[in-house]
Amino acid sequence: MRAFAHLFQALDETTKTSRKVNALAGYFETAQDQDRLWTIALFSSRRPKRAVTTTQLRTWAAERAGIDLWLFEDCYPIVGDLAETISLILPEASSRSDASLTQWIQDLVAITKATDDDKKRFVLKAWDCLDGTERFLFNKLITGGFRVGVSQKLMTRALAQASGKNEADLAHRLMGNWKPDTTNYHTLIEADDPAAALSRPYPFYLASGIDGTPNALGAREDWLAEWKWDGIRGQIILREGEIFVWSRGEELMTDRFPEYAQFLNHLPNGTVLDGEILGWKHDAPLPFADLQKRIGRKTVPTKLLRDTPVICYAYDLLEWHGRDLRDEPLSKRRALLAKAIDEIPASAPIRLSPQITVPSWGALAEIRKTARAEHAEGLMIKRLSSPYLAGRKKGDWWKWKLDPLTIDAVMIYAQSGHGRRANLFTDYTFAVWEGNELVPFTKAYSGLTDAEFRQITTWVRKNTLQRFGPVRQVPPEHVFEIAFEGIQLSTRHKSGVALRFPRMLRWRQDKAAQDANTLEDLKEMLTRYG
Repeated sequence: MRAFAHLFQALDETTKTSRKVNALAGYFETAQDQDRLWTIALFSSRRPKRAVTTTQLRTWAAERAGIDLWLFEDCYPIVGDLAETISLILPEASSRSDASLTQWIQDLVAITKATDDDKKRFVLKAWDCLDGTERFLFNKLITGGFRVGVSQKLMTRALAQASGKNEADLAHRLMGNWKPDTTNYHTLIEADDPAAALSRPYPFYLASGIDGTPNALGAREDWLAEWKWDGIRGQIILREGEIFVWSRGEELMTDRFPEYAQFLNHLPNGTVLDGEILGWKHDAPLPFADLQKRIGRKTVPTKLLRDTPVICYAYDLLEWHGRDLRDEPLSKRRALLAKAIDEIPASAPIRLSPQITVPSWGALAEIRKTARAEHAEGLMIKRLSSPYLAGRKKGDWWKWKLDPLTIDAVMIYAQSGHGRRANLFTDYTFAVWEGNELVPFTKAYSGLTDAEFRQITTWVRKNTLQRFGPVRQVPPEHVFEIAFEGIQLSTRHKSGVALRFPRMLRWRQDKAAQDANTLEDLKEMLTRYG
């Protein structure tokens, strides 16, 4: 655990990519295989399940520190992080542990089925033999909330430096349905493993956003344009008579989309499709909120299958008859994909994402304005000669999203942020007018500068009307322009609507509260864009 804590400190103390890569590479060169494996797992969001509830940890920490629970609860919003709060209030450790990262994780996994008394004894003993960063990391692991500012791409680069393996090959190896308790470092990183490769997706190629217009990209005929769909980006893999559905977030979602099993009857072994999973009914995409109902399910009931059927809007072919096509130009991959889909029965849940064929960038800009009518977020623009790369590489793939929808709303509640903003009120609840009443309809926590957050925090502290735990009610005086990508019906909110990706566009200090929009305005937007 000590070596892992030193690594964490090194990563936390710098923002320079080269230093982070060197720190990771040095760790991977010297750590034991099992610790290396668990480090890769933790940095790629493969964390052990939570072993103890946060309520238990709060109670035990206050007891161990000799303070009242209410005082701990008052400290927590100020620090902004439970693991750090516990670390700060506990007395110094009376002993030291030489247990490895792997041993601590194995012990955490083992106590999940223990009695509460045994869990408490284990946790108190751990707190008493871990110090500083080690204790903080233990708290993160036991709450199941371990996160660190290291991307998988950066970690892969460090692994390549330490192991001498090809970075692209490592990126491919780290994807898929592997777990630290079902594999080992040698199998994952060094050895050939055909069985593991069976279900493994390719690293996704990600587009960059266009600032302004695409006029600087060159001749329009060199580029493919298609709608940017509002669904789940996914790869559908057919190998050795099995099908696997992976999300861009590297989550295996096969069981949530059983409709795709019929692709086994129509596509050859060794096929990998890249496309958008869309709710689809009456020959049109369904709102993302409908599709979202299927995301959190391990099995999908018949009613949900009937109410929210799906299709795959395919836009790329990465593997065909077992041959990796990623180095081929998009034009060739697309032609093969079109031919393959053309031979599949129309009843199958797959479509070819249509190209938008207009002669000029100006004409494409006019088409883009109609995206919401097509249930799309904007346009994708891809160079026809481009290979399929890994990660976000600027130059060949671009997303040209619509400008967001906006509405003016009044802040009525404020809550502290987290991490470096734990001492600031950054999370706000907003309302619009319904007659003389303000109706809450959304929350937002991003979009302002640190200076603006500090100014609002000072005002909140001086003008709090009521406290509800960490939430403060404030006078309805400040208006903010809220930007969002979509709007839909919601039975969970008093307003009857829910926004997609809300954020604060600007603080409208030029407007009074009575100038904010109304619930009727929101409902009109729902009619037009929902």
